[in-house]
Amino acid sequence: MGNDFLTVGGQVLTLFLLIAVGALCAKTRLLDDKAVKAMANLVLYIATPAVIIKSCIRPFNQALLWDFLIVAAVAAVNHLVLILVAKLVFRDPDERRRRVLKCCTVFSNAGYMAIPLQQAILGDDGVFYCAAYVIVFNVFLWTYGLMEMSGQRRLSPKQILLNPGVIGVAVGLVLFLLPIPVPALLQDAIGHMAVLNTPLPMVIIGYYLIKTNLLTALKDKAGWLCMILRLLGMPLLALAGLLLCGVGGNVLTACMICISTPAATACTMFSTRYDLDTGLSVNLVSVSTLLSVLTIPTMVAIANYLGSIL
Repeated sequence: MGNDFLTVGGQVLTLFLLIAVGALCAKTRLLDDKAVKAMANLVLYIATPAVIIKSCIRPFNQALLWDFLIVAAVAAVNHLVLILVAKLVFRDPDERRRRVLKCCTVFSNAGYMAIPLQQAILGDDGVFYCAAYVIVFNVFLWTYGLMEMSGQRRLSPKQILLNPGVIGVAVGLVLFLLPIPVPALLQDAIGHMAVLNTPLPMVIIGYYLIKTNLLTALKDKAGWLCMILRLLGMPLLALAGLLLCGVGGNVLTACMICISTPAATACTMFSTRYDLDTGLSVNLVSVSTLLSVLTIPTMVAIANYLGSIL
């Protein structure tokens, strides 16, 4: 458990250093609102799909495929349960707040934070399992998340199929399932774009963080409820379900890392794009990320312990 705390704590502190860079850019006016919105679009439309595609460029393996499908199924059930819970719990009369609260409850930082944690704890296999979770995450993000944050009641087939998240999923799965060689030059280019998936969102959060009042965030009861559900409620419920279904080993650990991560920075990207309560989303992402220094290693340690004795 001590090693988990050190590993997760180091990763989270690294993210907060990147957030500090964004805050510095806001203070010194190196960035403005227009530039930050452009950065958010770059993350949503380029960097995130690149991460998915990069993680799927690997030799096909039957056993890995089975574990991959298990993680994907877990991710789907997890998102469906959270969508239902968020709908029942959050009824804030302010629509701009309600949408942010619901999405910060449903969507975890599986793409930006879980991938480096998986690499540190489980290695390449952990990253591959995380890719399954991130794929499902992106399908929900670009369907339910897009509808919730944009206010659209319905999405056309074109919007569902031809969006960056789903396109990234489709390309990645084709590259994994079929023996299609990817030139090293192209792999390098995809890798370079994927690297942007962590620093840019953190810089954006730092930019907005400097404009918000964290004291107000700590007094927000609805915000605390959102973070409790995200960091403790759903991870504990998911752990019970996974153990009852006989899931163990690295698959259990990988699932718990993804499910236990804090509120998704993608919520801030969407709230920025659709002019919602960006301050609230920044507060929820920042505070939940800080709290995750304690909650993620705790969830992972409990999962590993129970998985070893049951």
